Amino acid sequence: MNADPGDTSRSGHVVVIGGGIAGLAAAHRLVTAGRRVTVLEATTRLGGKLLAGEIAGVPVDLGAESMLARRPEATDLARAVGLGDRLQPPATAGAAVWTRDALRPMPRGHVMGVPGDAAALTGLLSPEGLARIAHERDLPPADPAALGDDIAVGRYVADRLGREVVDRLVEPLLGGVYAGDAYAISMGAAVPKLFEAARAHRTLTGAVRSLQQAGGQQTGPAFMGIAGGIGTLPGAVADAVTAGGGEILTDTPVHALTRAAGGGWNVRTGERVLRAGAVIVATPAWSASELLAAESPAAAAELAAVEYASMALVTLAFRRGEAEGALPAGSGFLVPPVDGRTIKASTFSTRKWKWTDEGAGDLVVLRTSVGRYGEEEHLHRDDADLVSASLKDLADATGLSARPVATEVTRWIGGLPQYPVGHLARVARVRDAVAKLPGLRVCGAAYDGVGIPATIASARRAADEIIATPTLAHGTLSDERE
Repeated sequence: MNADPGDTSRSGHVVVIGGGIAGLAAAHRLVTAGRRVTVLEATTRLGGKLLAGEIAGVPVDLGAESMLARRPEATDLARAVGLGDRLQPPATAGAAVWTRDALRPMPRGHVMGVPGDAAALTGLLSPEGLARIAHERDLPPADPAALGDDIAVGRYVADRLGREVVDRLVEPLLGGVYAGDAYAISMGAAVPKLFEAARAHRTLTGAVRSLQQAGGQQTGPAFMGIAGGIGTLPGAVADAVTAGGGEILTDTPVHALTRAAGGGWNVRTGERVLRAGAVIVATPAWSASELLAAESPAAAAELAAVEYASMALVTLAFRRGEAEGALPAGSGFLVPPVDGRTIKASTFSTRKWKWTDEGAGDLVVLRTSVGRYGEEEHLHRDDADLVSASLKDLADATGLSARPVATEVTRWIGGLPQYPVGHLARVARVRDAVAKLPGLRVCGAAYDGVGIPATIASARRAADEIIATPTLAHGTLSDERE
């Protein structure tokens, strides 16, 4: 093979498979540590579910639109790549829940929809639902054994506080994050602090109050956006990677990943083979499963069992004078599945984000989301049908009757990994199996959380473990055609 000997001043060539925010964050961490890095992305675009776009000339996010600010990983990365002065909190934080045929203010005093007392959900739940929450004090003390190693959020909350609190608040909140089913989502994986607090308190409401007291010193906004869109973050990270000497190749699918004779890895991309001392697989679980099948059948089998939900975002632009007066105060609303609507949420983008409003002129922009795990038949409808269904639900919820001047439907097929009961144990088994192979790690939304900070944390963990490996073979890039 006519191989490039590589930069021997570096401590080893690392190939990162996947150019979503996880792969880019891992590459940035590695380049910062002085590693020679090549990122391989199968599609023609970087960023994964982070996508900046526009509608009627107004800049918008067509994918994820905000990131948790009380975890530092995402905001730290944004600052590190020069976007610190563009970080913006939401212009308004108030939201609503559209349930029982009315928009009801989003209550305070809860943890992912689980209240500290019944009064927190007054107005949202029926009198019977509120009474059921108050009834928890008459139940036997919460038994840690009932939680076991893991339990579904919806199941445990319904057992302690009644189904109504799950159906009207926990479900839409979790659905907004995972597009999943609260009665199947792992409590240990999705709300780990509440899971641990529930083990230590007589009541679930008491566990919530303890978390609220512990978090009472937190200041600053809970969420953050980026002027120009969260979708601008991947490009900024990619620029920082290449500025640091890294290489990024798009439209370069990986066809095989095998251990090299004498150590290191062979990464086959069509007719080329990249030799690497280490590899980070930062792809969705199904893709990672295929790549790991030859070298780690155990990890591949576990990853193949990870299920995903698909969803669509419907972005709509209206004339401001025709729409602004119809929209209620706040940044948008959630919709419980139990109410049988098509949309699961709506965000009033020009209300929520100052940078969107400043670029909108005489337009108002909002978006709806459609599709949950197991309820994805709506995604088979054409774009016009999804727009019509969104407009109907918006009219029923708010009275908005204006016709949009522009629409954009963005489909995220297999966009959100599901975290059912046992997810954490599955992830541990995957990592144990992968760790047996020197110089190989995995990261992404399928492991430690689907939010942007959690995904970046997963990437940092993988990169740091590679950096800490004392000896890695120097990698070379081969252009031999086979």
